[in-house]
Amino acid sequence: MSPRYDTIGTTYTATRRPDPRIESQIRAALGDARRVLNVGAGTGSYESAGPVVAALEPSPVMLAQRSPDAAPVARGVAEHLPFPDGAFDAALAIFTIHHWTDWRAGLAEVRRVAGRVVILTWDPSVQDAFWLVDEYLPESLTDDQMASPGFDEIAAIVGSTRVETVPVPADCQDGFYAAFWARPEAYLDPTVRAGISCCSLLDQTMMAERIGRLAADLESGAWDARHPGLREQTVLDVGYRLVISG
Repeated sequence: MSPRYDTIGTTYTATRRPDPRIESQIRAALGDARRVLNVGAGTGSYESAGPVVAALEPSPVMLAQRSPDAAPVARGVAEHLPFPDGAFDAALAIFTIHHWTDWRAGLAEVRRVAGRVVILTWDPSVQDAFWLVDEYLPESLTDDQMASPGFDEIAAIVGSTRVETVPVPADCQDGFYAAFWARPEAYLDPTVRAGISCCSLLDQTMMAERIGRLAADLESGAWDARHPGLREQTVLDVGYRLVISG
């Protein structure tokens, strides 16, 4: 099966750039790691958070968008890492495990080759209160294509973990799903939605109807009436979490 991002990742770098505040938190999570592997590396976002010496990515479309000075990258999948046991001090998995064919096998492989694992994912129990989910796209959390394992399930494979909240600034530079919590007009832009996997993977007829509803609510003022003061907040917890082992 062709990797998902061969289809949905053609304009990824137009909107998906590392946010320096989130990058700083990832850097702290890596601690004193000196050899880092980035699994499901995509275009290389957040690799500057640590000494990434190798990367793995299955999609040629994403590989073609990597910077020439990015870490050396191999084409492959998390479930079959082409590296020896303990080859790395740490491994990154940034917004990727929900795309793996077998996340359990993938995490077991990551733990085999790395002493520490740093995963950026989300907590559905928090994100279901995000207005885009609650009012327009509940399918973004319930569709099987976007299902992500729970923290206890992750810990059962990678070992004891701690979980950190990743606050999202109102002016977040990385255009992931909930990054525009204070800028709802952004979701009307097809290029923004193209850089968000669930917006590309969900039924597009449904997406057009839901985005049309959002556009109408913004034009009428209904959205602002439901969310007084939200645009003025500077940071919000919209469910993103770092899961750190080791």
